Amino acid sequence: MSLEKLSPCKVNLLLNILGKRPDGFHALETLMHPVQLHDRLTFAKTASGVTLTCSDPGLPGDSSNLVYKAAVAFFEQAGISNGATIHLDKKIPMAAGLGGGSGNAATTLLGLNELFGQPLTVDQLHPIAATLGSDIPFFLQSKPALATGRGEHVESLENFPALKGTAFFLIHPGFGIATAWAYKELARFPKALNGQAGRAQTLVQLLQESDLRAATKEFYNSLEAPALEKYPILALYQEFLRAEGALATLMSGSGSTTFAIMSNIEQAQDVEQKFRAKFGRCWTAVVPV
Repeated sequence: MSLEKLSPCKVNLLLNILGKRPDGFHALETLMHPVQLHDRLTFAKTASGVTLTCSDPGLPGDSSNLVYKAAVAFFEQAGISNGATIHLDKKIPMAAGLGGGSGNAATTLLGLNELFGQPLTVDQLHPIAATLGSDIPFFLQSKPALATGRGEHVESLENFPALKGTAFFLIHPGFGIATAWAYKELARFPKALNGQAGRAQTLVQLLQESDLRAATKEFYNSLEAPALEKYPILALYQEFLRAEGALATLMSGSGSTTFAIMSNIEQAQDVEQKFRAKFGRCWTAVVPV
């Protein structure tokens, strides 16, 4: 018996860093939205151990992989002596700010839990996810969410009326940005490092209303300060997207993916063609919100 599950990604509609904590992590508030672009994970029971394979030969299949770590943690927490083979069909760009690896880890927890008859509740899976990585608890649910702390405290939200009918246009420029580098460089940008708390809730309130244009000034990412300085091509992307009518444009997470919210899917597809004509071909995607 095998089980197949899709593993989505996300964009950050807001990422507001609130300073460095005594434990070395950064306090933050972030508004994350699921994006229906998927990796695919296939699970099968074995007598013991974890075996991980991946369609991308550049991804390790050992204990350094988040999927492997999630599987080991699941078996330990559930007290199961069996094992599993896991195959990851990778489609989402890596080091992209889209949370692909975090989504893979969360989907592994959910998938193995389903494969072995739900021995753990979602409440029991949550601390496992939080231990593995700050973004991972978000992917245990499928709605937009407000995350606080270092990102592990997740409050699910209903879909935003202001985004109804809109589309995401995503661009990955072909290079990644290391999360550790982005946070380290924030020290040079005190205003971005020590943001004003409450911005996320303000954006939530505006998106729960029906006028997206009133919310556009509240989209924000602290990590753009170092990223756009080092990689000015991302700022050029945003300038182009605004000129083409984007309702909002932002870098997701620590980058390097930049995305725009367009009025509808047709406009997004048209802008995608114009983007490719101007900047050449790189990874792009158009997804209904």
